[in-house]
Amino acid sequence: MASTALEACQWTIATLARYTPATVSILLQVHDRLRCVAATGAWQVFSTVPPKAGIVGRVHASGTPAAVADVTADPDYLPIRPDVTSEVCVPVLDPAGRPLGVLDLQWSDPADLAAWQRTAARLAARLGARIVALGGPPAESRSEKLLRHAAAMTSAPTDWDPMAAAITAARDVSTLSAAVLVLAGRSGPRLGAPTSAPGELESRIRAELAEVGAGPLGRLIARAHRNGSSYTLGEAGHPPTGDYQPLARAGARTLVAVPVGPTDGGGVLLVADERLLRPDPTTVNLMELLAGQAWTCLDRLRSLARLREQASSDPLTGLRHTGPFGQRIAAATPGRTALLAIDVDGFKTVNDTYGHQAGDRVLVGLARALEGALRQGDELYRVGGDEFVAVIEVSRPDEAVRIAERLTEAARHTGRTISIGVALPQPGESPELTLRRADQALYAVKRQGRDGVHLAAA
Repeated sequence: MASTALEACQWTIATLARYTPATVSILLQVHDRLRCVAATGAWQVFSTVPPKAGIVGRVHASGTPAAVADVTADPDYLPIRPDVTSEVCVPVLDPAGRPLGVLDLQWSDPADLAAWQRTAARLAARLGARIVALGGPPAESRSEKLLRHAAAMTSAPTDWDPMAAAITAARDVSTLSAAVLVLAGRSGPRLGAPTSAPGELESRIRAELAEVGAGPLGRLIARAHRNGSSYTLGEAGHPPTGDYQPLARAGARTLVAVPVGPTDGGGVLLVADERLLRPDPTTVNLMELLAGQAWTCLDRLRSLARLREQASSDPLTGLRHTGPFGQRIAAATPGRTALLAIDVDGFKTVNDTYGHQAGDRVLVGLARALEGALRQGDELYRVGGDEFVAVIEVSRPDEAVRIAERLTEAARHTGRTISIGVALPQPGESPELTLRRADQALYAVKRQGRDGVHLAAA
């Protein structure tokens, strides 16, 4: 009587319920999970079960039936009812022996598990054949696809990953063949990260949009944020507006355009196809939900990056400070990594005479001057009020001294002087001891009249 796989499962459950008080459920594989498609006898059931989770997941993965006389002794048991004592679970297989799902029965009263396992196995075999005859298990719905992709975007590790995941999701959920993100940026609009295997239409669209430049890309973003989401009607013979001409040249005949993020820093999601289709409003709504989720994930990652940067940087000078410095010197190479301990001469007098704001201006000016005097790859840290440390890679100690002298010259051009102690790590020496020797060399400069460089003894 069943006309769909879902009805076949519901009829099976209803029939079993007439002969046993057990909690009965049928779970079928949908994408990478087991989804409960029919159940009876429980106040609440699991909607989906992760792969290999529970006795049901174990049976589905192995294809081997299970009869568990004491569920409390089975570590895989997923509790559905507090009074359940035993369980029988059998795989639902297609005629070729491939797993489609499981048929599961759980009792709170004594039951002949061996007999029920034989009965359940016969029913599961007939059910599997009927499911195949009716076209297979129910397909994953578009909302389920969106939920799955949203979970992937939420766990994305870098700010490009949510965008790539959003493109993949847009194609999957919309069933259109191409998706492209155009994002606003400080240097102008740009195309978002491509997926690993874009189709032909998507590649052509990306090439056309890359060719037109920032102006037309900015107009695409502005149009979406000004007017809202839009989609084609699937009617032939109507030319696209000028903003969408690059997509038409690439071969797009169906288009959904959805704004992404805020007006002043977001972008637009373009989902397209070479076929002349008529997307329904639900498709557009799902694309809007997808765009919102993608932007939320991207914004969260960017906020975390800003917080990490703030946590590792000195708020006054913008230089990295003691935390990153400790990590850097821990990786120092004996004989090659030089530590330059730097102290501003007479800085306390500046603060006492002119105030702390004047002192702050001096520190910022010196920080910029010292950074400008260092080479590409050299690192400058602020490790105290008027104390800095430069970490540089050199081939000889005299090279480190020359760079330190260049820093003192740069400081003089700001109207201030600095004292620098230089030390290179020795084999087996701790980073802390190397820094202590650099500090001692710095104090030697102070004793000699300041405004100079001293190399610590090896």
